[in-house]
Amino acid sequence: MSAARRARSRVALLATLAAVATLTLSACSSGGTSGGGGDTNFVTGNNGIDTAAKGKRAAAPVLSGETIDGKQLSTADYKGKILVINVWGSWCPPCRAEAKNFQTVYEDLKDQGVQFVGINTRDTSTTPAVAFEKEFGVTYPSLYDPTGKQMLRFKKGTLNPQLVPSTLVIDREGKIAVRALQPLGEETLRDMIKPVLAEK
Repeated sequence: MSAARRARSRVALLATLAAVATLTLSACSSGGTSGGGGDTNFVTGNNGIDTAAKGKRAAAPVLSGETIDGKQLSTADYKGKILVINVWGSWCPPCRAEAKNFQTVYEDLKDQGVQFVGINTRDTSTTPAVAFEKEFGVTYPSLYDPTGKQMLRFKKGTLNPQLVPSTLVIDREGKIAVRALQPLGEETLRDMIKPVLAEK
C-alpha cells in the first residue's frame, strides 16, 4: 500500500472514530444549555438552570402511556400538584449518578403536593429500566418511552432529545417553571423546586 493511500485510510478511520465518539457523547450528555430552537421564555441562570417567570411560562403537555412496570399513567391525574419530570435511561452514567438524589427529594416532598414522574428513554426493553429502579430504590413511576415520543410532546426548544438526563419542574397550573438539561445534585434539585413550591 502506498504512503498516500495509507494516509487516506488513516484520515477515513479518524473521521469514522470522531463520528462514533460524537454519537456516543450526544447519547448521554453531562450537561448542556440549549433545548434547540423555539421560544420557551427561559432565562438561563449561572448554574445552568433555566427559569421562566410566572406570567411567561409555556403550558406542559399531558404525558400518558405505559410505565416501565406495565401500568397506565397520565400526568392529568396529578392536576394541581407540582410535577418534576426527569428524562433518564439505564444506559446513562449521569442518570445513575443522580437517581438517588431524585428518590431522596421525592420522599421528602411527596407529602407537600410534589409528584415525580420519570421518562425512560432509549432503553430497548423495560428489563434494564426496571433493574435500574430496583438498584437505586426509585419508587415514583416512569413512562416507558424508547423512541422519545413523550419528549416530542413538549413545545419545540423545551427539551433536547440528545441531552439526557434532563429535568423539568411544572407548576400547579401545569406550566413549565424550571428546566435543567444536565445531571443534578440533591441541593440543586431542591433549589429548582423550592421557589415553585413557595408560589401561591
